[in-house]
Amino acid sequence: MKLHIFGASGSGVTTLGRSLGQKLGIAYFDSDDYFWLKSEPPFTMKRDPQERNLMLSRDLAAAGHWILGGSVFRWGDGLLPDFDLVVFLYLPPEVRMDRLKKRERERYGDLIFTDEQRAAQHQGFIDWAAGYDYTTGLSGRNLRAHNSWLKQIQSPVLRIEGIQTVQEREELMIHKMNELGIQVP
Repeated sequence: MKLHIFGASGSGVTTLGRSLGQKLGIAYFDSDDYFWLKSEPPFTMKRDPQERNLMLSRDLAAAGHWILGGSVFRWGDGLLPDFDLVVFLYLPPEVRMDRLKKRERERYGDLIFTDEQRAAQHQGFIDWAAGYDYTTGLSGRNLRAHNSWLKQIQSPVLRIEGIQTVQEREELMIHKMNELGIQVP
């Protein structure tokens, strides 16, 4: 089983992927763990793309059955196998941005407001995330680029749009997997 879940930051990809992975007893891999080097502050140093791709390919091959979360649509031709199912999560922008701001505050506390460098990093991230629905080009990680990629892939796609609980999203995915004849390990 090879599942891919993606969407904008704050759409619930990691929460759903981890929960479903635990429920099904399969590994969950987060693309951020490969894209970014561990750093302080976090998410400031990108990993070399060749190293990133090699690490991800090796880990997915070793796992056999897996869920991959996060946007990887420009990580290199031939890197990823055909997915058994691709799941695209979409939330209304105001809901997603409220979630992101709350998450950032819970993760980093007042530091994102009191430390000048962290405040600038936080604001840059919020501005970038807010542009997801409104950016018109295909060069970045945005709704238009994601929709374009979804039209090009050969794998079955499930779009989950709107506000649902994690359990409701899991049920939608499991129903789709059953419909497609995907064997749950």
